[in-house]
Amino acid sequence: MKLIVGLGNPGSRYTGTRHNIGFDSIVALSDKYRIAVDKKECRALTGRGSIEGVKVMLAKPLTFMNLSGESVRELLNYYRIPVEDLIVIFDDISLEPGNIRIRKKGSAGGHNGVKSIISCIGTDEFARIKVGVGAKPVDYDLADFVLGHFSESDEVRIREALKKVTGAAALMAEDEIDKAMNIYNSKGSVVS
Repeated sequence: MKLIVGLGNPGSRYTGTRHNIGFDSIVALSDKYRIAVDKKECRALTGRGSIEGVKVMLAKPLTFMNLSGESVRELLNYYRIPVEDLIVIFDDISLEPGNIRIRKKGSAGGHNGVKSIISCIGTDEFARIKVGVGAKPVDYDLADFVLGHFSESDEVRIREALKKVTGAAALMAEDEIDKAMNIYNSKGSVVS
């Protein structure tokens, strides 16, 4: 079984924020593949089903972003899911809104949710989908920016990005990560 985790913060205050694009990605997968994400376990909301014939668990940690790794570790341990079957989806300020980037492994890149996962599971060798939310304006605090909402024009691009995420996640669930990278990795980095 593949564990697909979308990072975000629980609570209505954070709904639709840049930092919750991982949660939005899980909702998009849930809608497309009709997987109800409504069971509370291991400090997460989860749902089990299949994507293109592959058994998956979708999860939204309820631990807040900075402690995401605690929930991920509990899910991996409880269900005996190997780390190579983990896919994490999260926001990335180095990509333009609407772009995604897939990686097989790597550092946290300054993302506190990913940092928590690496710390809790003891490795950075898990697949991830980074969803572009755009660069922080010079005069903004980073926390205020990622906890803010998208502009109307960015919302359109984010809806397109969520379609890409569902396609990429389906290929990754089928162990086609190289194919997913070839199709979906974009050159749309934010220029600082």
